[in-house]
Amino acid sequence: QVQLVESGGGLVQPGGSLRLSCAASGSIRSINIMGWYRQAPGKERDLVATISSGGFTNYAESVKGRFTVSRANAENTVTLQMNSLKPEDTGVYYCKDVQYGANYWGNGTLVAVAS
Repeated sequence: QVQLVESGGGLVQPGGSLRLSCAASGSIRSINIMGWYRQAPGKERDLVATISSGGFTNYAESVKGRFTVSRANAENTVTLQMNSLKPEDTGVYYCKDVQYGANYWGNGTLVAVAS
């Protein structure tokens, strides 16, 4: 089992920045993909960004150039730096870990972008 705990959400004005962190514990494999998904009110959970244990990244088109995903393998953490935030970035952000076909999710952290 893997446990994921997110932190760093909050309320921010449009154009502002936030940094989300996810700490993983438990049975962490050396080869995995970690990342962030978000769920806006009334919508499905969608990909934001992922990063493999080898450092390969993937971003949703809507966040390219504004968000940066990174990870520290030694600490089993993944972060999401979010800049130039827009109201449409509002939602609950979930950390996800995928390893050997198993999916693990955190409980989510709320990001609200409003003036």
